[in-house]
Amino acid sequence: MTVESGTVSSTKLISIDEVKSTARKQRVAAHSHVKGLGLDPDTHAPCDNVSLRVREKKEVYEGEVTELTPVENENATTGYGKMISHVLIGLKTVKGSKQLKLDPSIYDTLLKQKIEVGDVIYIEANSGAVKRLGRCDVYATEFDLEADEFVPLPKGDVRKSKEVVQDVTLHDLDVANARPHGTAGNVTSLVGQLLKPKKTEITERLRQEVNSVVNDYIEQGIAELMPGVLFIDEVHMLDIECFTYLHRALESTISPIVIFATNRGQCKVRGTETISPHGIPSDLLDRILIIITKPYKLEEILSIVKIRADAEGVKLDDDALAHLSNLGADTSLRYVVQLLTPAKLLAQVNSRDTVTKEDVRQCAELFIDAKTSAQLARSIVGEDPAHTSSNSQLDPVETAHPLSSQTVSDGAAPMETDGT
Repeated sequence: MTVESGTVSSTKLISIDEVKSTARKQRVAAHSHVKGLGLDPDTHAPCDNVSLRVREKKEVYEGEVTELTPVENENATTGYGKMISHVLIGLKTVKGSKQLKLDPSIYDTLLKQKIEVGDVIYIEANSGAVKRLGRCDVYATEFDLEADEFVPLPKGDVRKSKEVVQDVTLHDLDVANARPHGTAGNVTSLVGQLLKPKKTEITERLRQEVNSVVNDYIEQGIAELMPGVLFIDEVHMLDIECFTYLHRALESTISPIVIFATNRGQCKVRGTETISPHGIPSDLLDRILIIITKPYKLEEILSIVKIRADAEGVKLDDDALAHLSNLGADTSLRYVVQLLTPAKLLAQVNSRDTVTKEDVRQCAELFIDAKTSAQLARSIVGEDPAHTSSNSQLDPVETAHPLSSQTVSDGAAPMETDGT
């Protein structure tokens, strides 16, 4: 066993390891985080859907922990009590073993991760960052049931060059820059070197600085951009400020793929008096690809209703399923799906497990669809002239388009209109 003479010390750079990895995260966000809706003004949705895969070659010490001994000395400043001067840790691989002398600040990290003898860890030589990989597999038979993850004993030397791959989003980098607190440094020193320590909010200038450094790393081949998908449903509900922000975000070289969905034909753009197709400004429409979809056929509606009923645990007889399919063709698929639960409850009241056609018919009489409701409202307005002026909200312009359309933008986004 040899003793490494150098001391591994920690730095104050922000580590990418402290940013939660998005390797297994489905990067799809709803439009509730887009500026203009009054829900979340920090506009992080586009950044949250762009992932950065960073590859680094690092000098690391990797192996199974065979020794973990804190060395204490008397406190030189006060003369009372003792303090940890350094930590001796032994690491073992298939090829050999080595003892390291660590800075006492790294001992706190070891305690936080609950590292003990028998664990497989690696320590970055330049930063002192410690990561626990799991329990060595030689201890797999120690208990009958074990919640820990077992990993094989590392091969090769204790000190080695290792390629570390980390997936983070641009928003994670923005947050790390805005609130620097790391103890170790690597590629996301791009966070540490850009920001002032007192910065606590994500500003537009900060985003531009981070994007600039990210672009440099992409050009150098250190990082790889992996755009995600930002899905914005009911896009006609966004106002003009929202569209202005999205217009600028889509022009960026690191913008995600954006999908808009709407079921409107000609309607006003919110916040203006301008009437535009799908409620989207014309200058944004020029930059997107529109996918036209067609209404569902009767057979397709029947298949969808059957699948949804199985998912919700609703048993339908053949007549009830056929009646629901016909209702879906006359009204909307969404309305038919919403009738499943009331019909199931009605069948249970009648001490039946299977929903019949009569149950569906009674529910359809109790709960009318949107088209029938609109016709009743117009008939009330026609019968009572006093309501004519007060019901101007029934805008004939804002009607659903007979065909659904879908728009895609990736700098040009898919927009989808729901035909239901």
